[in-house]
Amino acid sequence: MANFKKTPLLSGPVLLVILCLASEIRCAENNTTTSRKDTQPQCVWYGECNKSGRLTQYCEYSGPPKVLNDSSALDTLSKWCPHLVPDPNQSIDACCDSDQVATFASSIELAANLLKRCPSCMMNLARHLCDMTCGVTQSNFMEIVATKNNTKGQAYITEVNLYITNDYIEGTYNSCKQVMVPSTGQKAIDLMCGTWGASKCTAKRWFDFMGTSGDSNPFVPFQINYLNNSDPVNHNGHRYVPDSPHITPCSQAFDTKSAACSCVDCEQSCPVPPPQPPPPQPFTIAGFDGYFFLMVVVFIVGTLMFLLVVFVCPTRADIVGLVTGHGSEEMRAAVGRRLAGVDRRSRLVLGSDEEDSPLQDSKRSSVTSEIGHELDTHSINKMPGEYDNPSSFLEKLGANTDTFLQRFFERWGTACAEKPWLVLFLGACVVIGLGHGIKYLQVTTDPVELWASPSSRSRVEKEYFDSHFEPFYRNEQVIIKAVGLPRIYHNTSNGEIVFGPAFNDTFLKEVLKLQEQIKAIGVGTDHALEKICFAPLRSVGQVDTDVEECVVQSIWGYYQNDVTTFDETDVDPDGYETNYLDFFVACAQNPYNPNCLATFGGPVDPAIAMGGFLRPGEQLSEQPNYQDATAVILTFLVNNYHNKTKLSPAMEWEKAFVAFMKNWTATEKPEYMEIAFTSERSIEDELDRESQSDVVTILISYIIMFAYIAVSLGQVNTCSRLLIDSKITLGLGGVLIVLASVISSVGLFGFVGLPATLIIIEVIPFLVLAVGVDNIFILVQTHQREGRKPTETHAQHIGRTLGRVGPSMLLTSVSESCCFFLGSLSDMPAVKAFALYAGMALLFDFLLQITCFVSLLALDTIRQANNRFDVCCFIKGSKKENVPQINQEGLLYSFFKSIYVPTLMNRFVRAAVMIVFFGWLCSSISVVPHIEIGLDQELSMPEDSYVLKYFKYLKDDLSIGPPMYFVVKGGLNYSDTKAQNAVCGGQYCNVDSLVTQLYQASKAGDTTYVARPSSSWLDDYIDWSVAGNICCRQNKKTGGFCPHTESGCATCNISFRPDNHRPIAYDFEHYVSFFLQDNPDPTCSKAGHAAYGQGVNYVTNKTNQLSRVGASYFMAYHTILKTSKDYYESMRSARKIAANITTTINTKIPSSQIEVFPYSVFYVFYEQYLTMWPDTLKSMAISLAAIFVVTFLLMGLDVFSSIVVVVTILMIIVNLGGLMYWWHITLNAVSLVNLVMAVGIAVEFCSHLVHSFSVSVKTTRLERAADSLTRMGSSIFSGITLTKFGGIIVLGFAKSQIFQVFYFRMYLGIVLFGAAHGLIFLPVLLSYVGTPMNKEKLAKHRNLNGDHFQETEFGRA
Repeated sequence: MANFKKTPLLSGPVLLVILCLASEIRCAENNTTTSRKDTQPQCVWYGECNKSGRLTQYCEYSGPPKVLNDSSALDTLSKWCPHLVPDPNQSIDACCDSDQVATFASSIELAANLLKRCPSCMMNLARHLCDMTCGVTQSNFMEIVATKNNTKGQAYITEVNLYITNDYIEGTYNSCKQVMVPSTGQKAIDLMCGTWGASKCTAKRWFDFMGTSGDSNPFVPFQINYLNNSDPVNHNGHRYVPDSPHITPCSQAFDTKSAACSCVDCEQSCPVPPPQPPPPQPFTIAGFDGYFFLMVVVFIVGTLMFLLVVFVCPTRADIVGLVTGHGSEEMRAAVGRRLAGVDRRSRLVLGSDEEDSPLQDSKRSSVTSEIGHELDTHSINKMPGEYDNPSSFLEKLGANTDTFLQRFFERWGTACAEKPWLVLFLGACVVIGLGHGIKYLQVTTDPVELWASPSSRSRVEKEYFDSHFEPFYRNEQVIIKAVGLPRIYHNTSNGEIVFGPAFNDTFLKEVLKLQEQIKAIGVGTDHALEKICFAPLRSVGQVDTDVEECVVQSIWGYYQNDVTTFDETDVDPDGYETNYLDFFVACAQNPYNPNCLATFGGPVDPAIAMGGFLRPGEQLSEQPNYQDATAVILTFLVNNYHNKTKLSPAMEWEKAFVAFMKNWTATEKPEYMEIAFTSERSIEDELDRESQSDVVTILISYIIMFAYIAVSLGQVNTCSRLLIDSKITLGLGGVLIVLASVISSVGLFGFVGLPATLIIIEVIPFLVLAVGVDNIFILVQTHQREGRKPTETHAQHIGRTLGRVGPSMLLTSVSESCCFFLGSLSDMPAVKAFALYAGMALLFDFLLQITCFVSLLALDTIRQANNRFDVCCFIKGSKKENVPQINQEGLLYSFFKSIYVPTLMNRFVRAAVMIVFFGWLCSSISVVPHIEIGLDQELSMPEDSYVLKYFKYLKDDLSIGPPMYFVVKGGLNYSDTKAQNAVCGGQYCNVDSLVTQLYQASKAGDTTYVARPSSSWLDDYIDWSVAGNICCRQNKKTGGFCPHTESGCATCNISFRPDNHRPIAYDFEHYVSFFLQDNPDPTCSKAGHAAYGQGVNYVTNKTNQLSRVGASYFMAYHTILKTSKDYYESMRSARKIAANITTTINTKIPSSQIEVFPYSVFYVFYEQYLTMWPDTLKSMAISLAAIFVVTFLLMGLDVFSSIVVVVTILMIIVNLGGLMYWWHITLNAVSLVNLVMAVGIAVEFCSHLVHSFSVSVKTTRLERAADSLTRMGSSIFSGITLTKFGGIIVLGFAKSQIFQVFYFRMYLGIVLFGAAHGLIFLPVLLSYVGTPMNKEKLAKHRNLNGDHFQETEFGRA
């Protein structure tokens, strides 16, 4: 290492390239030095005079140039120095001999490996080297400063001054500073400017470095002092005129046979990019948020109009006439008839209590002021023949539908209640039979299978990438933060450098210990790291493996994992001590320096190995301050396979790795370290653990809800009948039916083979409980309130009860099931599976309720009638407790009837309710567009997860984004020049080629999210082929591939096209497989096996040994991505770039029609967010449409009721969206499932009430709304709101953050908002705009004279 600190930051051959060019100075012999007082320019050297290792020094010579007539030398000079050799067939005078020219040729070819991509740059640099080596006016611009004698007494040069114009060095530097090295993604200047690197390099520093000799640069034979000056200089009695070779800008060709440099290598060659569109500005009006402003206006205008209509318009007689369709006199007559007694009779028929409610006792004169007064044609009190118009077809159909459903459910309920044990037996058989399918159930935990549709673009592209190139490596990572350690102040010849605490030597040595312990995990087993790791230089079929071959991105790679190398120190020429810190600075500047390569043979990227050196919000720049690092990152790459059966050893090692890291963190971690770690399997493992850890929380939640149901179903009036009137057994039976419906659904789909998800297991019981229990409460409480008639059997009583509530149960159940079944149209697997399982569970729940639960109710009714205790039915109560239970009204029912309903139906209260809910809706609409999309990774993990800590550290310390690949699908003929030009980024390539577009994208990383230019196997292959005499070897017998390091192999004979110096088509296809099999080393850095072995598909024809390239990729890096928005916006940008590249290539080569697509490992998870709003709106629209259609059909084509239900549900969903904004709940697949579920639960809050309103025969909308709320309100409140509330509160204590955010918060909102809308807003809305009365239905009611209705629907004992 001590030697390294005195070497340039260039790989061996590269240094030999550039610096030897300056030293190709093997000069002729000369005995003495002259003072050169003559004015005729002369040589200062000629010929080779001394050799030191592989370098030669030049003999001093002061005399005229000599003739050079060697044809080989003339050809070389003609190629590189055309200004010295106009005609290679004629001899020239020169200050060099043929030996010098031969060495010059070999050295400049190596230099060309880096710079020949830009011919203008290469020739600009070569011109001064030509003048210095062979120019005939050397004495004009070169001065001998120092010489030494060789063993023969000959003087050789050790130091010269080279006078050169500032315009030349600046022009050359400007033409070369942007030339790229495709294999590394770095600039050539990065490798050619010593410790300065590209970020700090200047023209003077570059030339100074090229002229530096000695230990700091062993490739320069003597010191060359570049003295830049624009004017002649007088020194030591001699006048020196600075050399001023011609400069060709990189955007121009240096001659007619060459081309200008490409855009990638010369910014001046780039087409002017279209201006970036301005970032989208927020929607504002008058400086306010636009949505907020509009909603304020809508609220004010809407409220004023509403108040005007409610409190002003109805007082005018003409407005009343318009509203009711009658003149005032006719309306008074209609009202008078109602007050004359018919209304009284109708109330008796309805079974109303004799005591009028406050609403019924109100002055009838006030009816005229109510918007809810029915039209005269809808009056239920007209005498036969009084109808002005006959009933319409829809009214008849609606009435007949209602009657049919009532009679059907009455007969069905009576039949089930008469034979309860048979029904229960048959129901149990069905449930057990379907439940048998659970053993075939498959539970999907793979996040890819959960959230990405198999037909989605990201899944298709992932499958293509994995099948063609193997999946991206399995990533095992450890982030180690330095805690409580001071910064390090290090004095250097470049001034004081401050290093972050991560460079503390004790800290780093402890990191090495940990790294070596990790590498030793599983040693001696089939899952040892060396068996599973990614080793890019490992030969195909290699049997012997070594863990040192494994890729480990670690700062210790710079020191070859050796403490001795780390501890080495030295002193620089200025007397400053150099140590491991200087070594890091050098390696971070040029990771490809041979002395910096890790043991696996490749470079360590400092942006990956170090962390915490970027300030908040800062992106990785061209001049990163790696020395500010506060953390060290260890990254172990493990092979991944498309064939998952090959992953067992890797999974075993990862399991051992996680166990080791947990133990090490707990027992061995020093106090000055903080550790975060992860493995490829960690997220899935933690999700599994999370679901298991929350089982207890879920069970407690369900137990609380079950207990409430079991206790609250009973209606106890006296303590003496507590054990008789309670309905614990019936409540438990209802709960078991809910569970049985879930079992049936899961089992059915187990038979079908549809995989389940954890969301189904966790959410669907909750959903079915919310929906199913409501029906149970309505059925039981209606049965309790509707006492049995003296002539009725218990079965007939239950049948009559079911006939009354059955249509409402059918309406809600079918609406919800259809809603969920249509929700399964979603492309997202998790949403699709949830919708199917939920829809089927709700369907089974309804069927079991109208069969098995009705039978259980019959048995319980018989038990209660026989005065037997609940639970312990074998115990019978005393006779004095045998009190008939008729017309039982619970406390909650009485509260609703006597207090809540009269208060809510107050004229001013109703107006206030409408205004408050309208304001609530407007406020929610104003914020819904601002709901964030995405799911932060942290929320997916339990609060105590080690992965959660890793995510936090990753966000704090990450310095570069994930790798991204632009995949070019097969079909492009790469041996064709047009195809090459459409893809490559070097000379002769199109200005809009693939590589050029990616390069331009990297220059605008803030908007494109591309951090670095892409690698290019095509450019590297062309460069490799040019150096084929060094890099390409073939078997002498078979002509097959040989590593270039094999001495017994023949050199490849590659022929090149004269127009672009690329391999001809035949040789391109013949040797491309050689390139992709050849391992790189310092002598052949462009060999492609390590970088592109997996990235290029090719098929070799065994007959002619030609290889046709198929699919290939071009790898770049994303910028730092921290939020969900960063991730999905980066994917959106990458797709836009790829689409543009595809269009460009297909336009240039119409016959190809190939496709380019971007790929990164996270795309498959974040694609859903690109279309999250359209998907959400589509799901909501489908659900609401299903509910509208079902409600419309089952309520007898009642469009009013359908609209009211849909509007109320829509309000619940919009207000739930407002809650999501204020409570920081993001929109993603989980919340989308919850929104779909919210639609289903909202049906329960709305449909029962609306159906009750539609069948009510009260006189006005106001009275009908009050009547329906009285009948259904208590059941809805106790059946859904109270049932769910207790269970939801428990979810707030779950360890899972997903449960806390997406289940606790959203479920609480669903229940509270649903209850508020269903019990407050909806009755008020119905009192204003409820469905008009159905004349046909009321005629049937009157014609039956109450008898049939007493038996079927409306009668009371």
